[in-house]
Amino acid sequence: MEASELIKKVRKIEIKTRGLSRNIFAGEYHSAFKGRGMAFSEVREYQFGDDIRSIDWNVTARYNHPYIKIFEEERELTVMLLVDISNSRVFGTQNQLKKNLITEIAAVLSFSAIHNNDKIGVILFSDKIEKFIPPKKGKSHILRIIRELIEFSPENNKTDISEALRYLTNIIKKRCTAFVISDFIDTKNDSTSPRFNDAIKIANNKHDIIAIKIFDKRETEFPNVGIINLKDAETGEKIAVDSSSSKVRDHYSKWWHQSMLELNDVFLKAGVDSISIATDQDYVKPLRNLFKTREIK
Repeated sequence: MEASELIKKVRKIEIKTRGLSRNIFAGEYHSAFKGRGMAFSEVREYQFGDDIRSIDWNVTARYNHPYIKIFEEERELTVMLLVDISNSRVFGTQNQLKKNLITEIAAVLSFSAIHNNDKIGVILFSDKIEKFIPPKKGKSHILRIIRELIEFSPENNKTDISEALRYLTNIIKKRCTAFVISDFIDTKNDSTSPRFNDAIKIANNKHDIIAIKIFDKRETEFPNVGIINLKDAETGEKIAVDSSSSKVRDHYSKWWHQSMLELNDVFLKAGVDSISIATDQDYVKPLRNLFKTREIK
């Protein structure tokens, strides 16, 4: 891509997403994520009505009098974006490709973080870690993130969400809020069972994981248009499918819905908040609903 064309694309995304994060998401982001991280501040003597769960037993034993720990809201958070850049993102039959929607959502979250004085970092992954951008602040840092999302070309084509989650827990030592932005097409062989069950549980025990699933309407069902020549974007495998067969269409529809049920079950059991956004859908409403849901937890 020519430098001038890249600059135009970055600028276009910046104008749209910075305005959304400032005018729509600013307060909701703060309510949804600030206050969820608490840092130890000091100890003081126990007073009637204090929560006994806050008692510092070490200090209490030392002074032979009950003391409690005082915590305060962490004013600065670290936000990480785990962005799936495998080949399956280069698909879209409605308004845009999945990769373009992923880029905009990542930019909105980045600007929201910066407006709330948080650091933002990125892990770009396929079936390996393709690139790590350490958490930082500042507009120039966000513009770098947007440029990478537009222009970066992965070495590998496939997806391994477990690898990305393991890398997150190893590289980021302090608790962070991490958005996994992916189509979550990462199952065991040809089954409907996600491969990252254990990894997402472990990651969510250390960090605050949020899953944002991106999909295209055409992935949910086959249209009745006769013979379709399909190619797996990640493996290169080709297959011809007779979409005029109701049996074929029903089989695929059942596979898709079973996949979604199992994926949502994984999120639920891991305690991970999640939303799904289609390529022909305005992402503002789903993101606002996500933030509001977290506000009341």
